[in-house]
Amino acid sequence: MRLPNILASLFALALAGCNAAPPSTAEHVLTYASPYPPTHPFGLADQDWMKWVEANSGGRIAFRPYWSGALLSADMSMEEIRHGVADIGLITPIYAKGGAHLLRGQSGFYGGIKTIPDQVAVYDCLAARFPQYGKETEGLHILAVQGGNFPGVLTRDRPIRSLADFKGLRLRSQSDAVDILKQLGADPVNMPMGEVYAALAKGVIDGVVAPADTIRSLHFAEVAKHFTTIRFSRGAYPARAMSDKAWDRLPPDLQQLLTVGRKQWEAALNRQLLKAEQAGIDYGKKEGITFNAIPEAEQRRFDALYNQDALGQAQRLASLDIDAVPVFREAQRLIASGDIQCAPGAAR
Repeated sequence: MRLPNILASLFALALAGCNAAPPSTAEHVLTYASPYPPTHPFGLADQDWMKWVEANSGGRIAFRPYWSGALLSADMSMEEIRHGVADIGLITPIYAKGGAHLLRGQSGFYGGIKTIPDQVAVYDCLAARFPQYGKETEGLHILAVQGGNFPGVLTRDRPIRSLADFKGLRLRSQSDAVDILKQLGADPVNMPMGEVYAALAKGVIDGVVAPADTIRSLHFAEVAKHFTTIRFSRGAYPARAMSDKAWDRLPPDLQQLLTVGRKQWEAALNRQLLKAEQAGIDYGKKEGITFNAIPEAEQRRFDALYNQDALGQAQRLASLDIDAVPVFREAQRLIASGDIQCAPGAAR
């Protein structure tokens, strides 16, 4: 990270501190930073974890949170936490501009995964087995790994009931699904999610690849009529971290508390994500959106296309001296087993 950017963030922290709550009587007051507001599912999960830590530390730990991007950026959050912009923060290696190539790429290696807890379990096994994960998180102590709801496809007026129905549709999509959609005859486009509502309303695009929670949170029920629950597989990634320097300032018993608290944080994230998804589905049904599911055989065919593309992405990481193909193979072995068990010597 460029030094001026770090200094600017530290200056912002100082200014924010001028308006912060009165000093806590806790032994350790830890700053927490997130680009999301406290009302977002991520923010709600973060607050659940903070309350758990404060209660279980007997008041020895307290938090001073900074929400809505007051301190952290999406693409430099890992560097900002490393350099002490905040003690703890929401990190996004999938958006990092550099230094997290495997962490970003491996999130596409989870074709066929079915639940958020399984996403996290596979990540844990991979991180324990392949040293590159540790290299890319050097300087950070990971406090929580995050999975996510599976995107489906929301369309204006053409329901999708099979892979053949993708042909001719112009769809806003995340970058890792572009090649797959092209193979199915769709016309994928890239645009900020904030522009999707207007594009749907005007007919500029026919639909969007997005999870069901957006039906309510982004008001998509007003401009689209059909949602298809095809699973665009996605993986887990380290999403909450503490700088090693801040970690080392804590006594061993409080370090142990935060280690135990990882499962609390991950459970809170899972709970809030599923709650938001169900709220989107319920709202969509109330607003007249039809929900369609493609046949399981079609889903398996889609997963195969997804994995073929992911293998290509893994192979391309060799140009950065990262041997990602074994990572992809192990992820698929774990998923195919149906009961995720780490390989010997890679304890979770």
